Amino acid sequence: MPVDADQSLSGVAGGNPVPAGVTEDRLLGQRLVLRQPAHGHRAGTDAMLLIAAAGQGARMVDLGSGVGTAGLGLVRLGRAEFVSLVERDPDAAMLARANIALNDLGSMAEVVLADITASARMLAAAGLPAGQADVVVANPPFNTPGRHRASPDAGRSEAHDLSPAGFEPWCRAAARALRPTGRFVLIHRPEALPWLLPLLERRFKGLALVPVHARSGEAARRVLILGRLGSRAAMRLCPAIVLHRADGSFTDEAAAIHTGEGQIAF
Repeated sequence: MPVDADQSLSGVAGGNPVPAGVTEDRLLGQRLVLRQPAHGHRAGTDAMLLIAAAGQGARMVDLGSGVGTAGLGLVRLGRAEFVSLVERDPDAAMLARANIALNDLGSMAEVVLADITASARMLAAAGLPAGQADVVVANPPFNTPGRHRASPDAGRSEAHDLSPAGFEPWCRAAARALRPTGRFVLIHRPEALPWLLPLLERRFKGLALVPVHARSGEAARRVLILGRLGSRAAMRLCPAIVLHRADGSFTDEAAAIHTGEGQIAF
């Protein structure tokens, strides 16, 4: 299985009637029930890696949460006590609310319908307060417009395309939402590092990077990045993760990440 954020991790699960164009899947070793679009941007390995890398925190924020995969997964695994799912697309936000209910997390999760690029005042008015999160996670768009073939699916293309200048508001929103010693954890493409790291270093220090390889001997396809507010630590390159054996099966580490048992230490 490639490192693909759009690849479904399970078949359709049973339950209440599912709307047309939506599937109901079970992830994280059946712990998380997730309704998501049948086509376009779907939960996949990227979200599982982000969940494994986020660590623990009483209050978390999932920026650009989509249907809530990462944030709800963290609460379901007991790694967060409360999560705010920040999403600008009304359809995705509606599915996120449905997923909160399906997982009986009404007292532990909320949807904040807001654009990450909005002003601090507008984000606060939408329900995202400043300085309260222990951890912010993000699986942001990772393609630079004009350098990758655009998807014919509008939602998928929007979820994947973001210019370097367009990522600055994500850093700003994350830093604003965090407590003074909070952590920002994200996943991105290695080729973005030349412009991504300077943007992150304007607000975060003690950056730590974990390369993610589809197979041993291949170039990394993703990189997990941790940044901290108020840190004085030097940048670190951590041990890499390999997802697949030569026969295509998951490595033990990757299998544990997908079932929710594995965690990635920075």
